Amino acid sequence: MTRFVPPAGVPAIEFIGVEKRFAARGKSKEVLAARDVTFSIAPGEVVSIIGPSGCGKSTLLNMGSGLAKTSAGTVKVAGQEVQGPNEHVSFMLQKDLLMPWRTIAQNIEFGLELRGVKAADRKEVSDRLLEQCHLHGFGAHYPNQLSGGMRQRAALARTLAVDPLVLLMDEPFSALDAQTKMILQQDLAQTVSREGKTVLFITHDLAEAVALSDRILVMSERPGTIIEQITVDIPGRDNPMQRRKHDKVGPLVGQLMDLLKLDANTEVH
Repeated sequence: MTRFVPPAGVPAIEFIGVEKRFAARGKSKEVLAARDVTFSIAPGEVVSIIGPSGCGKSTLLNMGSGLAKTSAGTVKVAGQEVQGPNEHVSFMLQKDLLMPWRTIAQNIEFGLELRGVKAADRKEVSDRLLEQCHLHGFGAHYPNQLSGGMRQRAALARTLAVDPLVLLMDEPFSALDAQTKMILQQDLAQTVSREGKTVLFITHDLAEAVALSDRILVMSERPGTIIEQITVDIPGRDNPMQRRKHDKVGPLVGQLMDLLKLDANTEVH
């Protein structure tokens, strides 16, 4: 496959005045989930979105992937308006959603198979990603034979297999234990840095947002809109374990807590 490169100076992904409305069950009025959302992400940039539950974060990713249409405004990938599922975008969720009847290698190769890539070329990609994602020797295993962390590694490999320009990631590590989560954060950061991927990452973990991101977008309560954009001026985005130790992390997490109006008594979902 030939790697897609967007035109010079064009954002990898861009939201312009985006709004999303849903029909409310049993009610005549619609629910406004997100309004006037405008931001852009440059190629190779990692941006996290944080905000209260129900503020439209996942809805933005659905529109960015082409799985949902905007009610108003425009989403563009590499300068082209998103009007349906986009081959330059891959989506990774909290659940691995691996197909249990396929081996790990076959799961990784699934997107390539749909694109008509030859079997030998698919195997070359899956072998490389099994090694890169620390799954060497597990390609012939089935999902139920792997731990939760290993399944998420496989899901990441599947996401990378089609060589997307943009990775959309919706709390991909939230169900993992703390140690496994940090290891996978490290793997993701190094892969993104090495391959120059663009990432839009949703998380409720403020320290995770700081550890992984170039910028953090803060959303308001529903109808969600961007109320603040913060640049993470801390070195070492490709090494989040080391980055977490920096003395700027605590104050930055505190700033995010203030923006979200969180305190010690706040119940987080």
